[in-house]
Amino acid sequence: MDPAETEGGVMEYSHEDGELVNQPIGYWTWAANKTLMAYVRGRLAAIGITQPQWWVLHQALHSENGVTREEVISAHRANLDVGAGLAPDLDLLVERKLLVSEADGRLRITDEGRALHQRAAETQQASRRQVHTGVPDEEYLITLKVLQRMMRNAGGDVSPD
Repeated sequence: MDPAETEGGVMEYSHEDGELVNQPIGYWTWAANKTLMAYVRGRLAAIGITQPQWWVLHQALHSENGVTREEVISAHRANLDVGAGLAPDLDLLVERKLLVSEADGRLRITDEGRALHQRAAETQQASRRQVHTGVPDEEYLITLKVLQRMMRNAGGDVSPD
């Protein structure tokens, strides 16, 4: 049984509807982000990779000619405030021989990197399935649209990168 459900299979929420509707969105988006990031990062850590390292391997895998350090950092600058903080991850991926730094300065994924990337991809898919349990696509879509509308209302930019 889902830990959030009662014996009768009904979802338990933090407050009754009348109270929940008055809860601050900022708190709940922060709490959701904190919880979900810890879950995803914990699952990736269990297989020996951080989330930023997964992003780097993914980018290197899908780049025909490899990537430069600057390209990686630039591409992820907006990713949860990582940006320049990726430098140590890049060094560690090279040190672990998951990426190789070629004479032209480009980083290319190794066979070991591909294998770990595949394992991480499977872990990410399993994590997504778990987190989305009991959440129909229609509800998920509504949730994202409501969050984007609220972001726009607050002056935020929700345009695709």
